[in-house]
Amino acid sequence: MSRITHMVTFTLYAGKDTAESEVFLNESKQALAEIPGVEHFQVLRQVSVKNEFDYGFSMEFADQAAYDAYNDHPVHRQYVAERWEKEVSRFQEIDFMKHNGE
Repeated sequence: MSRITHMVTFTLYAGKDTAESEVFLNESKQALAEIPGVEHFQVLRQVSVKNEFDYGFSMEFADQAAYDAYNDHPVHRQYVAERWEKEVSRFQEIDFMKHNGE
């Protein structure tokens, strides 16, 4: 089975580099990185002028089953309902598996 790299880029209603955005980023990492199966969780800040989003999260999963378990985990579902849907103004998710031969 191939590993999955899950990334999401996003912009917050609170804006970029605000006290509120820092709280969101820190509390998100605390909540999401502790969910079983999440590996290499990173909080990223956009620096390119070519991208319209301000921040990103990146994490890895051993396989599709670990990724599915993360999506269905009660902590993740609660986080999405109580934080993500209320504080994120727009986002894009990207999920990658290594190309054959890599």
